[in-house]
Amino acid sequence: MKNRFTAIILAAGQGKRMGSEVAKQFLMLQDKPVLYYSIKAFEDSDIDRIILVTSEDQVEYCRTNIVEYYGFQKVVDVICGGKERYDSVYNALIKTELADYVLIHDGARPFISKDMIKNIMEQVILDKACLIGTPVKETIKVVDCGGIIQATPNRNTLWAAQTPQAFEYTSIKKAYELFQQELNPESLGITDDAMVYEAYCKLPVKMIMGDYNNIKLTTPEDLMLAKGIVKQLLC
Repeated sequence: MKNRFTAIILAAGQGKRMGSEVAKQFLMLQDKPVLYYSIKAFEDSDIDRIILVTSEDQVEYCRTNIVEYYGFQKVVDVICGGKERYDSVYNALIKTELADYVLIHDGARPFISKDMIKNIMEQVILDKACLIGTPVKETIKVVDCGGIIQATPNRNTLWAAQTPQAFEYTSIKKAYELFQQELNPESLGITDDAMVYEAYCKLPVKMIMGDYNNIKLTTPEDLMLAKGIVKQLLC
């Protein structure tokens, strides 16, 4: 039987650090919203279904002006996210049906490619949990609250995590269920899905090579870089 894959695309953030009145996932990039590019990559891949997660006041906008306007056929649901990123992921996992594996992706990463999606789909079947990332180029310093350097980790062991992050569906859903039972989940400092999987499944997560162009748009500087990348890709 063919493995069934669902992509969860997170687009509920407000992007306060972008300094724009428009949420970053809806900013225009080469005449299309940032979110378009993420959905398009998964639409053109072997993914079976897409669940789009956005804020409550943007659900109808996404359904009408993104999904229907651009004719995306694999988006089976547009749902409301939660207070934190991990709440949004959990909401989507609850809505996920008929999936053996899920890929969780930030909608503010417009440059995910079909090749990266293909690679991670193949890898998650082998390892049950994996994500894409890139080796860091700079020397990293660990500093205390006073700005004093405490340690310099070996750069050869450091990677910058990206999305998508892929998991066996039943395992990541169970991990998130356990995480949601925590009395004070914010104190755990969870920043990505792999951390939830590692903490509650107690199983390894495989890192595979991503792309340095697969940036997440967070600040105005990122948007300027994105405009350069999209022009290069179109050429």
